[in-house]
Amino acid sequence: MGIGGAEGLHKQLREPLSARGDLEALRGLEQGTLRLGSFPTASASLLAEGLKIVHQRWPAIEIQVRSALRPQLIDMLHTSEVELALMWSYSLTEATEQSLSLVPVATDRTVLRVAADSPLGKVVSLPALRDLRWIIRHGQHPASEVLSRSCESAGFAPHVVYGASDYQELHAMVAAGVGIAMVPGLATSHHRPDVRILSFSPADRIPARSITIASLTRRRYTPAMYAMSQAIHDAARTIVPDR
Repeated sequence: MGIGGAEGLHKQLREPLSARGDLEALRGLEQGTLRLGSFPTASASLLAEGLKIVHQRWPAIEIQVRSALRPQLIDMLHTSEVELALMWSYSLTEATEQSLSLVPVATDRTVLRVAADSPLGKVVSLPALRDLRWIIRHGQHPASEVLSRSCESAGFAPHVVYGASDYQELHAMVAAGVGIAMVPGLATSHHRPDVRILSFSPADRIPARSITIASLTRRRYTPAMYAMSQAIHDAARTIVPDR
């Protein structure tokens, strides 16, 4: 995984904030409320760490969080149920509307999860995995689509033996030796000693997902919005090591 866009965020936000004197307000920010949308793997990693940072720096800011799927997050932005939302997208994901402004936070690379006693090396080639069993997220989950398309490009269809409802269940099945799993890196933020994380060969060109902070293009950043955005970028530098 790699970080991108932190400087871009500061550059994009500093000019309008400075013009209104809001940077000065941020330095002395004592109160404020922010409604924030997020999705589970980001909430359990980037957002959790970002909230710690906000509470340490600006303890009086109230952050109200809504966790939802991507289409619901987009709807909540448009209906002003939330002012900001952590979002994800792959190259194969349908583009968001121009009414949304997306600030890059991180590139969440796709990794392989295997049982701790797997003989596979630290870097694997997807074609070499054609005869192994796979565990996926069921219900047309985006990570499953990435697996399907990647394997198709490699010339085979994955032998799926288990469809998990969430990543906790998926990792438990991997640990039990039921199969291997292709997952986003942020889904591995809580390490299990009985599961290993492997990298795919760059030659496989496995799609990574982009993590962004979304807001309505017409919405002006408040000091509380800027504070949360800054905290999420700082959290990404801690959580995503190889930026």
